[in-house]
Amino acid sequence: MSVGLPPKDYAELAKEGKVQVIGVPVQNDLVFVDMNVKIAPFDNQKVREAVSYAIPYKEIIESALYDRAKPMFDGDPSKPYPEGVWPVPIRHGQDLDKAKQLLTEAGFPNGFKTTLSFDLSEATVREPTAILIQEALKKIGVDIELEKVPGSNWFAQMASKTMPMVIAEFYGWLDYPDYFFFWTFDGKNNSVFDTCNYVNPDLDKLIDTARFTRDLTVYKETLGKMVDIVMTELPRIPLYTRFADYAMQKDVHGFEYWFHTHPDFRKLYKG
Repeated sequence: MSVGLPPKDYAELAKEGKVQVIGVPVQNDLVFVDMNVKIAPFDNQKVREAVSYAIPYKEIIESALYDRAKPMFDGDPSKPYPEGVWPVPIRHGQDLDKAKQLLTEAGFPNGFKTTLSFDLSEATVREPTAILIQEALKKIGVDIELEKVPGSNWFAQMASKTMPMVIAEFYGWLDYPDYFFFWTFDGKNNSVFDTCNYVNPDLDKLIDTARFTRDLTVYKETLGKMVDIVMTELPRIPLYTRFADYAMQKDVHGFEYWFHTHPDFRKLYKG
């Protein structure tokens, strides 16, 4: 068994017929672009919306991930977000004209300069993602400098809340949306994972309600309000849910997905 190969290698090995590749979307996982709402110009919601329309979602999935991820874009704008579900796809794809229009409305017709940071220990997929975003935003006048943060420094950088834009990820072993929200959006908690530096007292109250209610109806209704807030104010742009990929010889059987994303070797057998 080989675990942890780059997506390109998985795809090539499978195409050559040398292995079987099992890919399972990681539960409660989201890879995203965070914009620090305490740093200009990302304190402007229209700027954040403009960036969301400029992201080359499809190219990221195809070129950086080799389709080894669940897309989190092109949601149906005519339908409400699914009840009790997180993460949810953003309701559009790339639209550079719309992005440029929003940027002009925000007061930045000529764009602006900023930095986009990513964890160098995840460079296999994060660096090509960052480059694709850099190239796309340049088309609407946004000049991005890429900051490659060594993995040993990444959590300290996250905790500093000083990065204007980041490519980051969070997934919870507890597969509950309120768990994700508590650790990445809750202003009172203000954890290291809140790299968008987002604080919304109304959202915090809803998170508390969702965490402690025993009424399933109340939970789903509250979660719906939580999702609407963050997907409207957009401090975070969803990109994809990554796959837990496992490449195995074709005669290996018995694989089961585990929430911690590590295979249970006790169940594997040849046959």
